[in-house]
Amino acid sequence: MKFKELELSQELLTSIERAGFEEATPIQEATIPLALAGKDVIGQAQTGTGKTAAFGLPMLQHIDPTKQQLQGLVIAPTRELAIQTQEELYRLGKDKKIRVQAVYGGADIGRQIRQLKDRPHIVVGTPGRMLDHIKRHTLKLATVETLVLDEADEMLNMGFLEDIETIIAQVPEERQTLLFSATMPPAIKNIGVKFMKEPDHVKIKAKEMTADLIDQYYVRSKDFEKFDIMTRLLDVQKPELTIVFGRTKRRVDELARGLEARGYKAEGIHGDLSQQKRMSVLRSFKSGNLDILVATDVAARGLDISGVTHVYNYDIPQDPESYVHRIGRTGRAGKGGMSVTFVTPNEMSYLHVIENLTKKRMTPLRPPSEKEAFKGQIGAAMETVAEKMTSNGLEKYLSGADQLLEQYSAQDLAALLLKTLAKDPEDLVPVKITPERPLPQGKKSFNKGGGNRRNNNRNGGGRREGGRGRDDRRNRDDRDRRSNKGSYGNNKDGGSRKPSRRPSDKKRSFVIRNNQD
Repeated sequence: MKFKELELSQELLTSIERAGFEEATPIQEATIPLALAGKDVIGQAQTGTGKTAAFGLPMLQHIDPTKQQLQGLVIAPTRELAIQTQEELYRLGKDKKIRVQAVYGGADIGRQIRQLKDRPHIVVGTPGRMLDHIKRHTLKLATVETLVLDEADEMLNMGFLEDIETIIAQVPEERQTLLFSATMPPAIKNIGVKFMKEPDHVKIKAKEMTADLIDQYYVRSKDFEKFDIMTRLLDVQKPELTIVFGRTKRRVDELARGLEARGYKAEGIHGDLSQQKRMSVLRSFKSGNLDILVATDVAARGLDISGVTHVYNYDIPQDPESYVHRIGRTGRAGKGGMSVTFVTPNEMSYLHVIENLTKKRMTPLRPPSEKEAFKGQIGAAMETVAEKMTSNGLEKYLSGADQLLEQYSAQDLAALLLKTLAKDPEDLVPVKITPERPLPQGKKSFNKGGGNRRNNNRNGGGRREGGRGRDDRRNRDDRDRRSNKGSYGNNKDGGSRKPSRRPSDKKRSFVIRNNQD
C-alpha cells in the first residue's frame, strides 16, 4: 500500500516523500488506519519493520502545532532508541512544524530542562529520566493526548514496569495509547488491560525467507579487506543493478566515494541527504544511470525498487530481521538474485543467527583473486566492444584506423583498446574505508525457532524486575547509560561505546539497533 492511500495530511506526505518512502510496511499498513481513527492499538512486530512511523505518523497527524503544549509522549527503553525516535519524528513532522524533544539519562539534565521550557509538542525519553523531570516539575503530562510505549517487552525485561506505571498515572485518562512490542508476555497483556481501552491487537508475523530464487553467500574477511574483495566480486559477477548496505552514514559516504574512485557508477543515500539529492539518486538508480546504490537500512526501507540483481551486505546487519529486508530487494517477480554478506571472524555467531531466521544456510564464497578480477574486467571490456561494434557508426574513423594499422599491429591496437576500457589492478586507486567496531560478542542466544522471539536483554545494561533501586535517581540514570553499551553506531555526540562485560552477560541474545540511519 502506498502512503498516499492512508489519508495522511499533505504536510506529512511531503515529509514522507522527502524521506524517500513510498510503500508502507505491513505493521504501518495495519496500524496507521486504526490509530488515525483514534483507537488504542497493540502492535506486535519485530524490530526493523517501521514501527516508529507506524505510531509516529498518526500521532503527528493528531497534533495541533498552533497549541504550544505537550501533546505526545513516547516512552522508550534506551537512550539510543530515544534519540533515533526523536530524529525520525522530527523528520516526519518537519513540514508540519512539530517540535520534538528527547530526554534520557547520562546527558546534561540542565540542558534538557531548558529545552523542555520551549514547550515541545512531543517528548521522547527513557523511563528513569522522564521520572526525574516529572519529580522536578519540568515535565508536566496533563495535556498529553497520545501515549506511546515503544518496545514494551524490552522495558519490562530491563525492570522498568514500576516506572512506566508511575508515568502513565500522570497522563490524562482521556487519551490514545499505542503499545508496540515484539513479544506478548503476560505483563504486557496486563498493561493492555489496565491502561488501554479495548485495544485492537495487530500482529505481524516475523518474515521468513522462503525465496529459493535468491542465492545467499557469505565471505569471511577482515574489515580492511572487504572493499577490495567486494570490487573484485563486482568485476567477476558483473551485476546489472546492485545495492550495497552499510551500517552507518559515514560508511555509506566512504563506500560510495571509493566505488566512484574505482570507476563504478555508484552513489549513496542516507537520512542526512536533502530531499532533492535523495530523489535524484533514486531516479538515476531506477533509470539505470547508476549501477550501484549504497544505502543504510533506514534509508532503504519502503523504497519501491525493481530489477536489483545483487545485494552486498558490506556490514552484517545489526539485527537478523534487517537481513530479510535487505536481500528481499532482489529475487523479485520470479527472477533470480544473489546476496553476498561480508563477515569478520568474530561476527560469525551473528551469521548463524541469521541462518536460523531464514532457515537456509549461506554458502561460503571464496574471494576472487586479483587475476580473476582482472579476467572479469577484460570480459566486460570485450562485451562493451561488441556492443559498440553492433551500433557501428565507424565510417568517419576508418581513415585514421588505416593510418594506425600502418604503424602498429592489429593485435597491439586491440590490446590498447581493452587496456583503455578495463581497469588494470596495478593502476587501481587505493581506497581506505574507516574501520567500524565489530558487533559485540557474548550475546548469541536466540530461540531455535528462527528468531521469532526477540532477545530479552539487548543492550546489556538492564536488570530484571525487582533487582533495582526504585527511588534512586542515580541508579536510574546509570541504568540508562548502561543500556547503551551494546550498541555500536556512533552516538549523537560522535563517540562510540564499548560493550558491557558484566558477569550477568552469560546467556543473552542480541539485536543491535542501528543508531545512524
